[in-house]
Amino acid sequence: MNASTTANVAPLAPRASGDDIPWNKKQRQTRTAGDWIVDIIIWALVAVVVIAVLYPLWFIIISSISDPNAVAGGRVSWLPVDVTFAGFQRIFEESSIWVGYRNTLIYSIVGTAVNMIVTIPVAFALSRAEFKPRRVILFLFTVTMFFSGGLIPSYMLYRDLGILNTWWVFILPGAVSVYNVIVARSFFETSIPEELHDAAQIDGLSYFGYFFKIVVPLSSAILAVIGLYYFVGHWNDFMTGLIYIIDQDKKPLQNVLQQLLLVNQTTSTASVGVSDAQRAADQMKFGIIIVSTLPLLVLYPFLQKYFNKGVMLGAVKG
Repeated sequence: MNASTTANVAPLAPRASGDDIPWNKKQRQTRTAGDWIVDIIIWALVAVVVIAVLYPLWFIIISSISDPNAVAGGRVSWLPVDVTFAGFQRIFEESSIWVGYRNTLIYSIVGTAVNMIVTIPVAFALSRAEFKPRRVILFLFTVTMFFSGGLIPSYMLYRDLGILNTWWVFILPGAVSVYNVIVARSFFETSIPEELHDAAQIDGLSYFGYFFKIVVPLSSAILAVIGLYYFVGHWNDFMTGLIYIIDQDKKPLQNVLQQLLLVNQTTSTASVGVSDAQRAADQMKFGIIIVSTLPLLVLYPFLQKYFNKGVMLGAVKG
């Protein structure tokens, strides 16, 4: 092709973007009647699920502050009736409640800290391909998820270790959760690029420096998820205090509330006015549920964004 031919060829016009197309020429997405029907069905199902999940919690709240006779008579459904805080007053008049709260906070905070200090380095070590024994160690860890010695051998072991009837029985035996180790290991393997380790080696960072300065700051989502798992587990721990703790001043909140509930039920049964006392005890049940779950309900919204992200990132992938 000579110069004259080339000069006569018009340059290609640039392809028009969506913003360059006039509005009247843009394709409009039309919604059919079927689309609207599907949307209505989906939203109806979502509404039913939300109501089914939230209504029991709402019923407990309004029942805990309603008159016991109204609750027993079925007059409490959506709003409280004859509001009274007598149930909560009876709960918080018990000094053992505050002792249980103190113990549970200590067990939950210290236990979660120990769990994180142990679990995260273990998961990071098992995620490194250059750590040759990692598959054997992970297999041995996994075996413990399916087989255990049982209650009596565990009791004898804790007795020989000298941690029976001490605070350590809540912290040391459950220092590592194999499930959380597997979740964190999968996160480190799939979400932390290996190029970061190569760059860290070039900069002269050791494994400890790479772990603390690069890996941990990039793992806030999975740390929040695993920390929440551990904290909830310690907060709801009931069997440990029931089996391994004798002293009342070392009982966690869950055991204190259970004992308080049993005492009130026994008192209501032995009293002359069985009906009124039993209804007051029922109101106290609702208050105990609120007292035991309120801290977790307050904590969860602050960790929700990390929780959703961490669960997806740390999911076990085949």
